[in-house]
Amino acid sequence: MSESFRPNTLEQVAEAVTWAVAGKHSLQIAASGTKSTLGRDVEIANQLNLGAFRNISLYEPEELVISAGAATPLHKIEQALAKSNQQLAFEPAHLGRLLGAPTKRFGSDGGTLGGVIACNLAGPRRIRSGAARDHLLGFHAVSGRSEPFKSGGRVIKNVTGFDLSKLITGSFGTLAVMTEVSVRVLPTPEETRTVLVLGCRDEDGVRALTQALQSPYEVSGAAHLPSDVVVLSKISPIATAGGAVTAIRIEGPAPSVEVRCEAIRRLLAPFGAVEELSKKHSLAFWSEVRDVGFFVRDRERQIWKMSVPPTVGTAVAAALLSGTDGQCFYDWGGGLIWISLPSAPDARHELVRDAVAKSGGYATLIRAEPEVRARVPVFQPQPAPLAALTRRVKDGFDPARVLNPGRMYEGV
Repeated sequence: MSESFRPNTLEQVAEAVTWAVAGKHSLQIAASGTKSTLGRDVEIANQLNLGAFRNISLYEPEELVISAGAATPLHKIEQALAKSNQQLAFEPAHLGRLLGAPTKRFGSDGGTLGGVIACNLAGPRRIRSGAARDHLLGFHAVSGRSEPFKSGGRVIKNVTGFDLSKLITGSFGTLAVMTEVSVRVLPTPEETRTVLVLGCRDEDGVRALTQALQSPYEVSGAAHLPSDVVVLSKISPIATAGGAVTAIRIEGPAPSVEVRCEAIRRLLAPFGAVEELSKKHSLAFWSEVRDVGFFVRDRERQIWKMSVPPTVGTAVAAALLSGTDGQCFYDWGGGLIWISLPSAPDARHELVRDAVAKSGGYATLIRAEPEVRARVPVFQPQPAPLAALTRRVKDGFDPARVLNPGRMYEGV
């Protein structure tokens, strides 16, 4: 018989974990459940629902910090920050729609602050601002030993003991149950504009992005959309571009943005016709890139996220798309290729792994049917020494394997 726990306090979370350890029961850690299909598909009968931990406990705009329960909806955090012209600078991805989450039930996409940290989700600005783990100041949690603990604090210079924030971010709830998190916030840019280069071949588009990223003009986003992805955009100037679109985002004070946009236009003019998106269209476009909005509608396709060296990006994508009607786009500020492929029983994982292994990259299966995610490695297989280290870390935090066991790798 399965159990469902809905604790209201840190102590009640510890009691639930104590029950799990004593009876050797596994627990699925969840809040809104929007990321339940992100990772390996595992059968976990008992649920620890953190829905009660959904309030903003502290927000000090002048100190650039916000603290909130792990289940606080992401859009509530963003709304609170917007009132003070601030933002989560790591630009957390809203993947609820891509993953098929019940968005109407939970809000904009059902994502929570704790879920974003647990999965280390960041958007195109990470090239300039870093990933989620770079903005986590501290957290409260309960380990798989049913021991409450905390790490860090509410100020940037607060360091207490080991820096567990880097470890817990991206652990998918397999090491501890977070109940409260504190993150750094930053001012929202006064101006946002996007320089577009139209009609580039993929190789030329990536070269243009590389030149822009290597320039002194503080690019905060870089993406290339082939023509078959351009038409999937909901942003009219993009969707009607008539060919491939290469996009470079510039943010900051208005006078600086104007000067830097003009410099980028001159720099990239040799690659093709150059245009510019307004602030309104820029914000909407980069949200599409952040949320992989181009691939939301076709639910039957499997989605891979890959990171490879810039010099081989287009070759890897071409090899994987050969002989299929798949699609891809490049979120090059983060060094990522997003690929949408027709459904296959094995998600073509051997072909994908072989392609990225030759380049020294990695690949993650973001969306696929449950039975596929149950038998195919979702995350990049680890070399033996790293796999052994992963097991030792799991032993330290959750020796009984009660917290989201097998969510990332089999046996841990």
